[in-house]
Amino acid sequence: MGSESEERRSAEEGVILGVDGGTTSTVCVCLPLLPFSDHRQLPDPIPVLGRAAAGCSNHNSVGETAARETLEQVINEALSRAGKNLSAVLAICLGVSGVNHPSDQERILNWIRNIFPRSVKIYVQNDAVVALASGTMGRLHGCVLIAGTGCIAYGFTEDGKEARSAGAGPVLGDWGSGYGISSRALTAVMKAHDGRGPATMLTNRILQSLGLSSPDEIIGWTYADSSWARIAALVPVVVSCAEAGDQIADEILSNAVQELALSVKAVVQRLHLAGEDEKGTFPVVMVGGVLEANKRWDIGNEITNLILKAYPGACPIRPKVEPAIGAALFAWNTIMKETDGNGHR
Repeated sequence: MGSESEERRSAEEGVILGVDGGTTSTVCVCLPLLPFSDHRQLPDPIPVLGRAAAGCSNHNSVGETAARETLEQVINEALSRAGKNLSAVLAICLGVSGVNHPSDQERILNWIRNIFPRSVKIYVQNDAVVALASGTMGRLHGCVLIAGTGCIAYGFTEDGKEARSAGAGPVLGDWGSGYGISSRALTAVMKAHDGRGPATMLTNRILQSLGLSSPDEIIGWTYADSSWARIAALVPVVVSCAEAGDQIADEILSNAVQELALSVKAVVQRLHLAGEDEKGTFPVVMVGGVLEANKRWDIGNEITNLILKAYPGACPIRPKVEPAIGAALFAWNTIMKETDGNGHR
């Protein structure tokens, strides 16, 4: 009897953590278990007890030590702001960019296992998985497209099959990403400067944005710190030039749209998400700064049109909650399934 009441009290006081570790920033949220446990309906708005943010936690980008320290920092800060300690945590899901292989998952699992008691359920996924969960309230079904600093398309079938497209980084062809768009814009400026390409409005706009006086100075600026997020921050400049009628900027964005739509199509085809007749319904969750609406050049809308043309049953979703909450909801869904599977309420 005593152990049962302790278990109930633990559940009532327990929390779930969700971590979204992107290429630019890392966010951890702390959610209570109680509002979710009695019914399978989610409260609106979802109660967040504590939230913390820090820098990049992609070990491919910043190295293992910095990535681990960032994850530990946001976890501890979110718990502190929630007024909770490590013993209150029932489950944690970490969606981290750079998790591309079971060895990546195992590495992060080992980092996190050292922080928490053994009883804590720990789930490690690619950040695309928790972005999908943010649009489907924790269920893994359909396809997600992330286009921010980096880009990736990731999909799941109802029975757990998964596939991904792109997401290998800027060196390996993620041209629809913020980094890809911006690096092509910088290349266009250099080509216009040395005579290999046509003149473009991008030259003056980028120089002005960076506080430089000549395209020659772009070389030093680029290699002084070639971090992906720093380069990707130029996307709004490219969009404004395209909206002002610059043909080169327009071509760069049009190519990005084609690349991103192709990434989604590749996942849909491999998983047969649209069914045999390609008219079946499935969610397409769209996340990331590159996909946010602009005045006239709306990258997200252009991609949506291409996807709907190919798959009329696709249901585009712009999530109402951030990916870190998607991570927490994934953890909640998973432990609820495990509880149901064990014959508990």
